[in-house]
Amino acid sequence: MPAAVIPIGEWKREHTAKTRPAHWSLLELAVGDALIPFGILFVDNATNELSTSCRTLAEVTDLRELDEQQQDILDSLEEDLRQKAAENGGAELLDSLEDTLSGFFRISDRAAIAYSGSPQAAADRLFDEFVDPDIRRYETHLPLYGLRAAATKFGESMAAGERAGDEEAWIRVRNSRLRLSPGMFVAHVVGRSMEPLIPDNSLCVFRSDVKGTRAGKRLLIEKFGESDFASRYTVKRYTSIKRKSDETESGWEHDKIRLEPLNPEFEAFELGPDEFRVIAEFVEVLGHAPDFPNE
Repeated sequence: MPAAVIPIGEWKREHTAKTRPAHWSLLELAVGDALIPFGILFVDNATNELSTSCRTLAEVTDLRELDEQQQDILDSLEEDLRQKAAENGGAELLDSLEDTLSGFFRISDRAAIAYSGSPQAAADRLFDEFVDPDIRRYETHLPLYGLRAAATKFGESMAAGERAGDEEAWIRVRNSRLRLSPGMFVAHVVGRSMEPLIPDNSLCVFRSDVKGTRAGKRLLIEKFGESDFASRYTVKRYTSIKRKSDETESGWEHDKIRLEPLNPEFEAFELGPDEFRVIAEFVEVLGHAPDFPNE
């Protein structure tokens, strides 16, 4: 199967996964007279493994002023919790925190939960509900688009920002160093042709403003004349095949465009200059699509 891109709205699988028992706690920071929700500590009952989903230090300092010691503690806190849970177990870590936390940190009573999918995705969903439910567009979240909407919004005939309201959801971009900006969006990619870079069934970030040369970039392409939606949109590495021309200033013009998969099990193919358009450039994989709560 080629690395096609499909709209989430048209991709609905019947949910048959069995739920698993877990428990979780809310970790809070006591700063002055305020309690700031900081993160989720999530423990799977069967594996006793800890998953965490916490604010960054920058996010906390945007809310309240912290002294240097508090900043140092928070800077390494999440990693420290994970290491202690790996050594002693997730439930045992919560036991210890409940017995010892005071002052700067507070921990809630544990709550039981049944979940499906990955434990990290479950922790992230709890974070969105109980720690930071706000959607800050192009600061913490990007729009999720079906590809018909993305092609209309970001295609060559329409600049980013001309249309609004086509997004199906707003997706939090976590654990990323990206600087979010208008023109970036999330789409669902299926197929194995771009593995290992893009695993099958991923949610991926794209940037509509493709600057500089396109050569070698991983691009989201719309192929004209395709009635099959799964074949109309594809992600491939872009290579330009040029020929000499007396009619251009550079003396060269595009003859064909070669679109190459990364997976050697799949073959490259060529398109003429009038047979496609570039919608956006691939930026990064956010995660496995079923782990996101917007499906």
